[in-house]
Amino acid sequence: MNKSEEFKQHIELGYTFKGDSIILGTGILANEPIPFAQVKVPLKTFNRHGLIAGATGTGKTKTLQVIAEQLSLNGVPSVLMDLKGDLSGMAKAGTLNSHIEKRSSLIGVNYHPESLPVELMSISNEKGVKLKATVSEFGPVLISQILELNDTQRGVIALVFRYCDTHHLPLLDLKDLKKVLQYIINEGKVEITKEFGAVSPATVNTIMRKIIELEQQGAENFFGELSFEVDDFVRTVDGKGVVSIIRLTDIQNRPKLFSTFMLSLLSEIYETFPEQGDSDKPKLCLFIDEAHLVFSNASKDLIDKIEAIVKLIRSKGVGVFFCTQTPTDVPDNVLGQLGLKIQHSLRAFTAKDRKAITKTAENYPLSTFYKTSEVLTSMGIGEALVTVLNEKGIPTPLAHTLLRAPISRMDILANDEIDQLVFQSSLVKKYNVNIDRKSAFEILDQKITAAEEAAAQEQKESPARGNTRTQNRTTKETSIFDDLSKNTMVRQIGRTIFRELTRGIMGSVSGKKRR
Repeated sequence: MNKSEEFKQHIELGYTFKGDSIILGTGILANEPIPFAQVKVPLKTFNRHGLIAGATGTGKTKTLQVIAEQLSLNGVPSVLMDLKGDLSGMAKAGTLNSHIEKRSSLIGVNYHPESLPVELMSISNEKGVKLKATVSEFGPVLISQILELNDTQRGVIALVFRYCDTHHLPLLDLKDLKKVLQYIINEGKVEITKEFGAVSPATVNTIMRKIIELEQQGAENFFGELSFEVDDFVRTVDGKGVVSIIRLTDIQNRPKLFSTFMLSLLSEIYETFPEQGDSDKPKLCLFIDEAHLVFSNASKDLIDKIEAIVKLIRSKGVGVFFCTQTPTDVPDNVLGQLGLKIQHSLRAFTAKDRKAITKTAENYPLSTFYKTSEVLTSMGIGEALVTVLNEKGIPTPLAHTLLRAPISRMDILANDEIDQLVFQSSLVKKYNVNIDRKSAFEILDQKITAAEEAAAQEQKESPARGNTRTQNRTTKETSIFDDLSKNTMVRQIGRTIFRELTRGIMGSVSGKKRR
């Protein structure tokens, strides 16, 4: 048996599964594709998460596209976070050419150009279904983690949520949250102190600045109503899983908003979906492109939260796949949870790059057919090192793989095609409505306005009440005088006194004395 036959047998043994699987490509040995040495991924293990890594321009996004396509064809919906705007073309069929035909022939698959059911979505001003969530749905713990608050500041946020719950003040958007924070240190200070204890204005002002920082990244477009229902991600059309593409091209420089949305989405899915355990195929798969944006700007608490959700969410039948440049972009505790690893080529331009390549090679199984660190720098576009978990949870042999081509368009949609897709969407009609119902901001505003008007009215009425009291006193004195004047004896005494006084005065003036 020659080396090629030995390699093919090695791949067939490692990548043969009992259940359904998707074909990623065919194995490569000594830079030559080995026909029909198919590298597959069992559908059953897609809830074990994964990593797609590689330098810019090596084909990561197209690999992501291929996996999402094959999942859709198997009835599995997916959510794609598209930061570069490269994935909208999945709504249209691809184009067959001689290069694709040759590649498909080597892999042993038939190439049928096909469009997929695509839903365009956005958390900003991009066209598509507007995804929103309320502040109340985040809760005090998650809001505190996103704002990176200390223990004292977290206590204030917990107080705010508690106060709003007990006084029926809906916290829908950041405007509501800021209004309540302002209220508890100003007009409501006495009420809050009596109910919860004193709150430091300095602490509240710090929280306010952090909220403003989040707003500057566009979060005011995300917080509010109508809240998105995650069950709308889990849809099929004609047996194909719907591919929900979240268009994030305008928030690449706003990582806090991106990580906020991603964490809220994972949390909502985890809390909403029922336990499923291991099944024949996943319920939903999420692909997070440019994943380093999530982790490079996240606090330790936020990373811990992501790690906990990634560990637990697979029991809900959900797989999470991170797409980034190097595995070191993903924290070790999260990286250790990823079963599928697809590593595209890396560049060794600097000493730092070479160290990163050595460290990356250590993340993959040892192989008798490859020196991993060398293959990492020599692969072409559309090639990758692949290892997956088999149905028993055991890593498959490391395979240098020629990846299959996407069956949908590899280019983006034109503007008129995007408009048509959005126009046809039933979810756009459901969620793209302006709702600004009465919430904490309006209720407290009315409360403050009513208190101010009452105070002004009281101040206005104070002089009038003073005049009334004077009139009453005068009237009362006059009334007493009238009563006395009507008494005959009193009247007679009065006249006698008046007469004697008059005489005394007149006598003194004239110098005469009475006898």
